[in-house]
Amino acid sequence: MLLALLFLLLFGLLALGVPVAISLAASSAIFILVEGRVPEVVVIHRMVNGVDSFPLLAIPFFILAGNLMNSAGITERIFDFAKAIFGWMRGGLGHVNVGASVIFAGMSGAAVADAGGLGAIEIKAMRDAKYDPGFAVGITAASSTIGPIIPPSLPMVIYGVNANASIGQLFAAGFVPGLLMAVALMAMIAVYARRRNYPVDQRFRLGALWTTFLRAALSLMTPVIIVGGILTGAFTPTEAAIAACVWAMFLGLVVYRTLSLRRFLRVSFDTIETTSVVLFIVAAATIFAWVLTSNRAPEHFAALILTVSENPWIVLLLINLILLVVGCFMETVAAITILTPVLLPIAMKMGVDPVHFGVIMVLNLMIGLLTPPIGMVLYVLSRVSNVPFERCVSATAPFLVPLFLVLALVTFLPALTMWLPTLIYR
Repeated sequence: MLLALLFLLLFGLLALGVPVAISLAASSAIFILVEGRVPEVVVIHRMVNGVDSFPLLAIPFFILAGNLMNSAGITERIFDFAKAIFGWMRGGLGHVNVGASVIFAGMSGAAVADAGGLGAIEIKAMRDAKYDPGFAVGITAASSTIGPIIPPSLPMVIYGVNANASIGQLFAAGFVPGLLMAVALMAMIAVYARRRNYPVDQRFRLGALWTTFLRAALSLMTPVIIVGGILTGAFTPTEAAIAACVWAMFLGLVVYRTLSLRRFLRVSFDTIETTSVVLFIVAAATIFAWVLTSNRAPEHFAALILTVSENPWIVLLLINLILLVVGCFMETVAAITILTPVLLPIAMKMGVDPVHFGVIMVLNLMIGLLTPPIGMVLYVLSRVSNVPFERCVSATAPFLVPLFLVLALVTFLPALTMWLPTLIYR
């Protein structure tokens, strides 16, 4: 009965427009007061413990690295290089959009950073080339979800902390699913290009490829530093994030000289603001998750799901449906922090590896970024493209099909996800 009060408070506050973090913390505090079983100071204590984690230090540094790259003009060099690789294909700028997202994924680890940074460049280029604005927004939104799957990944860091799973293995597990997403989206673009008779944007020229590669070569070293350092054991994920910031500052301040002191300060303040929001959500979601766990909600929920079926495939399908629905209504960081202790034990009972489940969870919640009413990526792209939010939703909907296909493959063919972590770490 009291758990029903907890969820009633949470959804009531969210419906009133109260921010997610405040809704989570307030509903948890009221529940603890009403229950009267533990002192109120537990709320503060648990919230502080929730963010007192060394791996979480990676979050502000990855956010800063992504902001520095957007501000220093690195994203433009990546876009030009991707255009030289894929621009010769029919509907080439759509393929360039996906290719640039794959490259930028190895630098930022956040879908919103991809949408806000690369998205503005990509949509403008596609509009100038007379592509349909809806198509431009739809493929930009869908391709931005690749960012948190291919390492580095902020949601993977959050999941790893909550699941006590190896962040290095989670990063390795994201490679193949991320590339599958890119291939599936490019196949969808090819279908659109043929139906709408989109043009070839430019001929393939080896000279242009070489020129843009040289121009972007130092920028392309960023994913090599991050991913290579983690996979070889030279860096922890947190140290890799710091190295990425140092490299981005070196490029912006010394090599390209596109990063002024004024711009650097603005980027730093933006990073502080974003980090504060993310860590506040983590802290608030931690106390909410603790309330659920202390009241044995995961056990009750597991029993409820297992009454439906004990078939692992059916259980995984149900978990996917739950994650997809939650992703429509809850911010990614909060969803991971709350649902990991609830759903992970069920998945492990079905024989699912925690690393594999982490990729399943993050991919589901990335799809949630493309669905209303939350749909953070859609709000960002609506703002940068001046396309109404409703149009963004309808334009993105067809691109959910290839993402759902990849989700099914990742869920029911664990070898696709676990091959690389097994090869490197086990």
